[in-house]
Order: sequence, then structure tokens, then C-alpha cells
Amino acid sequence: MRGFNIKKLISDEKVKKIILICGLAGIALIFLSSFIELPAKNSAVDIVEYRDKIQSSVSEMLTKVEGVGDCSVLITMENSVEDVYLQNSSTKTKEIEPTIRGIVVACDGGDDPVVVERVSEIVTKALGISSAKVCVTKSVY
Repeated sequence: MRGFNIKKLISDEKVKKIILICGLAGIALIFLSSFIELPAKNSAVDIVEYRDKIQSSVSEMLTKVEGVGDCSVLITMENSVEDVYLQNSSTKTKEIEPTIRGIVVACDGGDDPVVVERVSEIVTKALGISSAKVCVTKSVY
């Protein structure tokens, strides 16, 4: 069996054209990639959307509770969405959702201790947070 002859292969006109076309296609793809902007997966927009979704769900739930009346909900987040990878691997194992730093509920019934207790209990149980992270107050509409 004869050895592979690189000189002969490089001197072939078809091979030269294929290499030239592949090179030009690669350069074109690199050039075009600078014009295409892919959305960042773990961007600040993601955490804002996540927080807004929770805020609206909690607000909607609380307005249905007796004595609460109209309410506004503000949630602050501790961190953003994180992907967890195995050590020395690029395989994602799970995605960790942001944690809630605190929540403020301003509602019509915020001056009634019974309503404050109800709201606090609902929020802590629904979001799995401690009561120390919840503040309920009377709104000033």
C-alpha cells in the first residue's frame, strides 16, 4: 500500500477550488455573525419578567382575599437565573431560579392586623419564604 501523497492532492485543481470555497464560506459566516444578535439566555430581562410574573400572580391572589381590597406588590430578587453544570463538564444539570429577597404588599386593609396576618401567611406559604421577608402596609390610594 502506498503512502498518502499530500503534494499531489494539493496540486489538484478541484481540491484547490474546494479549499478556496470553504475558506470563503467560513469568512462569510464569521462576517455575518457580527450582524446577527442572539438573545442572551440569562439576561436581566429574564429576571424582570420572572419577577413581574410573580408580582402579578401574588397581587391577583391577594385582591381575592377578604379585607385586602386593592393592592400593589413589590418583589426584590436576590440573584438571577443560574445554570448549574457538572464539575469539568459542559452538561447542564439544572437551572436554579432566582431567590426572593423581600416582598412588600401595600393594600387597603393593611391597617387591620387580621388582614396583615392573612396576607403575610398567604405570601410566605405561596412563595416559600420566611415572614421576615414580608412587609404588609396600608396603601394610600
